[in-house]
Amino acid sequence: MSILVQDISKAFGATRVLEAIDLKIGPGELVSLLGPSGCGKTTLLRIIAGLESSDSGRIHLDGIDVTDLGARDRQVGFVFQHYALFRHLSVFENVAFGLRVKPRRERPNEDTIRRTVTHLLERVQLEAFKDRYPAQLSGGQRQRVALARALAIEPRVLLLDEPFGALDAKVRKELRKWLRRLHDELHVTSVFVTHDQDEALEVSDTVVLMNHGRIEQKGSPEDVHAQPATPFAYGFLGDVNRFDAIVEAGGLATPAGHVPWSGLEGHAAGSSVTVFVRPADFDLHGINNGSDGLIARVDRVLTFDQTARVELTSVQGEPVDFEVHCPSSRVPGLARGDQVRLVPRKLRVFADA
Repeated sequence: MSILVQDISKAFGATRVLEAIDLKIGPGELVSLLGPSGCGKTTLLRIIAGLESSDSGRIHLDGIDVTDLGARDRQVGFVFQHYALFRHLSVFENVAFGLRVKPRRERPNEDTIRRTVTHLLERVQLEAFKDRYPAQLSGGQRQRVALARALAIEPRVLLLDEPFGALDAKVRKELRKWLRRLHDELHVTSVFVTHDQDEALEVSDTVVLMNHGRIEQKGSPEDVHAQPATPFAYGFLGDVNRFDAIVEAGGLATPAGHVPWSGLEGHAAGSSVTVFVRPADFDLHGINNGSDGLIARVDRVLTFDQTARVELTSVQGEPVDFEVHCPSSRVPGLARGDQVRLVPRKLRVFADA
């Protein structure tokens, strides 16, 4: 099942939530709508589902215009963040609910319902819990019941609105791996809303990064992480150090020091730019080792097995905070208050607006 979103816009009063959104999702694809709170991702999901109407634009499922159809007629499965399970129904009956409330002419018989629900509970690894009630389950188990219930009606599209948002970090990590495996088995076209960049990068075939009601960037997880298209994308997709600089011959001038760099084509000498460096792309050098780099003071050193995180602040000009990730073997003897030079191996430059 393919999804085509054409020129979708939406406002709530004077607040523009979506602005001329165009998006194509291929059959069997798992797409994440990623972005900060208030960027419009949940509203877009609800418009695709038919739970919300747009002010303009069209929605097509497999080439059929469904803009004026309600959610039931679009045959979509929807999974909410807070499960939305029926507390008075058992796990089995929660999953069976969507089948039992179908119109009589479409409703399967009891044997078919039993087989379908049993099969789904096996898939989500909850067959042994079929007679329990939601209050007797963990958060992760409840969310798997909610997913099984959404799949029971054999949806053409599966829509998930921050399904793991109410769970702790360890359970979230386990469930996103489980969801990816399940999707690879079922190949249901799926759209997954999240504000967690790790979740989006790990689960998705395609990441759609949203900001202020617009699509900022779309691509594979590898592409959007390695090649962020805008300053917002660079800052949102992973930890990053950011500082201002002036382009000069042979590099970048900052109050904290000179950064040698040759890849500045398209940026005129004297122009103001914003520089982005990932924490793992800085090298730490002694203060007396050379003259290039950003001079910074060590604030804190944290070691975790084979890796270390060093927090620093520039000591010249306006204070700028930096974070460096490196092998723990590089930080013995490095202490709070020490001064070092930060020299990037890789960086990205964006012209100031």
